[in-house]
Amino acid sequence: MQERLQKILARATDLSRRSAEEAIEKGLVKVNGRVVTKLGTKADAELDRISYLGKPVRPIRQKIYIVFNKPRNIIVSKKDPEGRETIWDRLHPEMKDVLNSAGRLDYDSEGLLILTNDGDLIYKLTHPSKEVFKTYFVKVKGKVEDEKMAKLRNGIRLEDGMTEPAKINFLRMADSNACYEISIREGRNRQVRRMFLAVGHAVQRLRRTEMGEIRLGTLKVGEWRYLNKKELYYIKKILKGS
Repeated sequence: MQERLQKILARATDLSRRSAEEAIEKGLVKVNGRVVTKLGTKADAELDRISYLGKPVRPIRQKIYIVFNKPRNIIVSKKDPEGRETIWDRLHPEMKDVLNSAGRLDYDSEGLLILTNDGDLIYKLTHPSKEVFKTYFVKVKGKVEDEKMAKLRNGIRLEDGMTEPAKINFLRMADSNACYEISIREGRNRQVRRMFLAVGHAVQRLRRTEMGEIRLGTLKVGEWRYLNKKELYYIKKILKGS
């Protein structure tokens, strides 16, 4: 079956759809020995010889979707020049070769990560235009005043520009710290921490609990599970969307 080349690459490699398009435009992809640079070119993953960076692209028939509860003080990258522990050290060795994380969490953050070999899904879960909200439990130093809460909800200026509107709710006090639930569509570097710091409140703890309709639930820290039927149905809806 013929499909757009970037779709094949996103499905069979760790490239997102957009990264696959860029790879094609840069002349890094060949079909049957010929360099392809035109977006929209179609190919058959079963019949055509497709290569990326000189390596054959083979069709992946089985998609894998995993939820992992990341502990604090480990990293998401597959390699660390400082030799720190990574999430892949907590998983089966073969997972490191075939799976990638849909988004990241900082070294000192914890919670939900979705690991998959589906490049299309990674793109649709992480791109702000797809409107997939990421929800976090946040503990900050001191209670945020109502005026500052409004700024967080409506968008606040950071050094890399204005943030999009956020959903934020006060949960409870914990001694001199306040606990909140915040949902954002963006995924800038350390964004939630920087948002609260911009209104004068340092984050003490940050845990991602949801991505869209996929929830951490009762999964213990450092453990993983496959998506359940309800979550897989949600994934199918996302992939069918624009």
